[in-house]
Amino acid sequence: MTEKKTKGAARPAKKKKKRMSGQAWFYTIFFTMVIGVVCAIIGYLLIILNGERLLAEHGNKLDFGEASIVYDVDGNEISRLYVFDEHREVAEFSEIPKQLLEAIVATEDRRFYEHSGLDFFAIGRALVKDIVARKAVEGGSTITQQLAKNVFLSADKTFFRKATEASIAVALEQDMTKDEILTMYLNRIYFGKGIYGAKAAAQFYFGTELSKLELWQSATLAAMPKGPNLYNPINNPEESMKRRAVVLQLMYQENYISETEMNEAKAVPYVQPENQNQLKTGSYHAFVDYVIDEAMEKMGIDETELRVSGLQIHTTLSVQAQQAVEKEFADASNFEESKDDQLVQGAMVIMDHQTGEVKAIAGGRDYAQRSWNRAVKPRQPGSSIKPIVSYGPALETGKFTPSTILKNDQKCFGNYCPTDRWGPVEVSMTQAMKDSRNLAAVWTLNQIGVKTGATFAKKLGIPVLDDDMNLALALGGMTRGASPMQMATAYSVMANGGKSVDAHAILRIQKKGKDVYTYTAPESKQLMSSQTAAYLTQMMQAVIEKGGTGTRAAIDRPVAGKTGTTQHGIPGYNGSGIKDAWFVGYTPEWTAAVWMGYDKTDVDHILQKGSAQSAALFAKVMQPALKGIPKRSFQTAEPPEEEEEEEPQPLATVNGLSAVFEKESIKVILSWTASEEPDVTYEIFRKEEGSDTGYISFVDDVAGTTVEDMSVFPGVTYDYYVVAHNKASNAKSEPSNAITVAIPQIDLGTPGIPMEPPEGSEPVETLPVETPQATPDTGGEEPAATPSPTDDGSIGGEAPIETPLSTEASGKMGEEQGMADTQG
Repeated sequence: MTEKKTKGAARPAKKKKKRMSGQAWFYTIFFTMVIGVVCAIIGYLLIILNGERLLAEHGNKLDFGEASIVYDVDGNEISRLYVFDEHREVAEFSEIPKQLLEAIVATEDRRFYEHSGLDFFAIGRALVKDIVARKAVEGGSTITQQLAKNVFLSADKTFFRKATEASIAVALEQDMTKDEILTMYLNRIYFGKGIYGAKAAAQFYFGTELSKLELWQSATLAAMPKGPNLYNPINNPEESMKRRAVVLQLMYQENYISETEMNEAKAVPYVQPENQNQLKTGSYHAFVDYVIDEAMEKMGIDETELRVSGLQIHTTLSVQAQQAVEKEFADASNFEESKDDQLVQGAMVIMDHQTGEVKAIAGGRDYAQRSWNRAVKPRQPGSSIKPIVSYGPALETGKFTPSTILKNDQKCFGNYCPTDRWGPVEVSMTQAMKDSRNLAAVWTLNQIGVKTGATFAKKLGIPVLDDDMNLALALGGMTRGASPMQMATAYSVMANGGKSVDAHAILRIQKKGKDVYTYTAPESKQLMSSQTAAYLTQMMQAVIEKGGTGTRAAIDRPVAGKTGTTQHGIPGYNGSGIKDAWFVGYTPEWTAAVWMGYDKTDVDHILQKGSAQSAALFAKVMQPALKGIPKRSFQTAEPPEEEEEEEPQPLATVNGLSAVFEKESIKVILSWTASEEPDVTYEIFRKEEGSDTGYISFVDDVAGTTVEDMSVFPGVTYDYYVVAHNKASNAKSEPSNAITVAIPQIDLGTPGIPMEPPEGSEPVETLPVETPQATPDTGGEEPAATPSPTDDGSIGGEAPIETPLSTEASGKMGEEQGMADTQG
């Protein structure tokens, strides 16, 4: 009988695996390490051999890279972005100050004297940080690698280029001393503004010899290779100073300088040397700089790469227009004369509003010296903003036309009381634009709402900030303002029938004959109706006509445009003067924006002539700039469709008008019979016999049937009549019977000294005199005390405004500050 297997019976034992002996482990690790070492040695030898081969083939060239070239719209070369022979000087090692060498080493490669071209410690550290951040946050390139890239390689970012860079770096370390590598590096690196090498940079930025650089100057130069455009002390003085402080901190950590030296060098402000222009030659610098910025954005590369990439950049530049701009900007008679050597500056942008092509740019009268491109720097726009934030959006609502009467009968909007020389009187929108009336513009913005005006402006590319949301926006009261480029673009939309305009200066970019970038216009958008655009053009043509504020902008073509000025805003100074003077306008072919003013406004540096000179400069430039371009005409605005309205039935004529003269109080008491119509008010008309003015409205909106005339004079005869009005139906009666009242001669006595006013009487109202408000210098200013005179000596259209209050569309007020104009 077979035995049953019981639960828990023993199972056959498993075979034990043989463990690797200690000797086997030793040999495995040993041979793995040997293989690794052999591979590393072979790899390192290959790197050295490849680097030596490349040095043998290309070492005699010492090539920075092929120059990128800029061409005008006709394909003619206008600038080479990499002409190092004009902007570089070679320095010997003995000329380089020790502190500059230390600043470069501390900032770019603190282990420079310890490695042999490749810093594996830095590479590993950078790799770890990149992995943790999941993106490239730190580089591991040594100074030798940077030199290899700048001297021998193109700007292409590929694995093979990095490997080649490492090969050359190791070879350089084999063939050159550390001092020679540093010398070559400092002679080759780019310092912005077309300057290559530390020697040329010392002369350009500080007007001194390389060997005489001070600590703060050496640190400033050492800060720039990381970003020549970003850390440039001319372009970005604040960022340059911050980066300089970082360099000095690194030098202190490496024990190159003391804490006292570090703090003293951090605090020194940068001042541009007077002879800075000596290293800058050529022309069209403002336009070329604008092209460089646009090319960097389109290509996604920095300026150094752009300059050495061998690109052919074809632009929209019209040499004819640019030469016209440069000629007039070089003529001092086009600008006010300054009290000292601080010039009255200016900027201008010319644009084809049909294509968005930028045709010419002026960045300043001495742009080659200062390189501060005022064409793209914001300034307060003054009244040139009125078509953009007040009249344009009002027309777009469909409730206004150029002939609409603006009933701006308010002096104040809450606590905000803008003024002009006309006061609160009714005026058509066209006349308000022509005269550049302040109250009309503010009243219109209040009617449509600040939010509506701001939204319209933003669509046109004008940067309206939250702090700008108040009624002072109607007069150019903005925190930062707008640049000539932005103003030209906004006006181009009006000139282009309300369609969007994409400003650009590059048509295409090529490399070795092949297109690497081609401009493609974005889809056109209708930012305002063509009717609104045509209305604005029609209204702004009146500005150029006789009596308008921009008559000096007239040329032999149709012109529409708007002037604008802003008051000086100097705290504690109540004299007249202007900070910004504008004219922005267009012909049917091109749009242009002109700005004039001082870079820094103070009591000794303010304008007096206003926007008339800006308008005149527009004409002087645009006349020759447009030579040979076929003349066109503006689009004509279609008349608005008139709604058929029922003619209101006339009210019954008022009867029984009579008058009584009271001798004691020297007044006439008028009375009449009440109208039978309900909800009627009365308007009384008066005529002084012998006067040429005829009947005038003496008083209106009278609810009763009696009124007193206390403004009569002895010996004068007056005629009166009354008209009834019904506001609900807009109906009115025929004139009542007319009566004549002869005021007898009355002896009032011979006056001696002026009499005191009767006790309790109200004082005569006078216009307020505003005091300028102090604000930070953000490119704008607060209102000054009095309006400035125009060229004919009269007081111009715009006048100072008081500190404005913010408002919503409903017109509610809340405190904010703003800006004002002085004239058209």
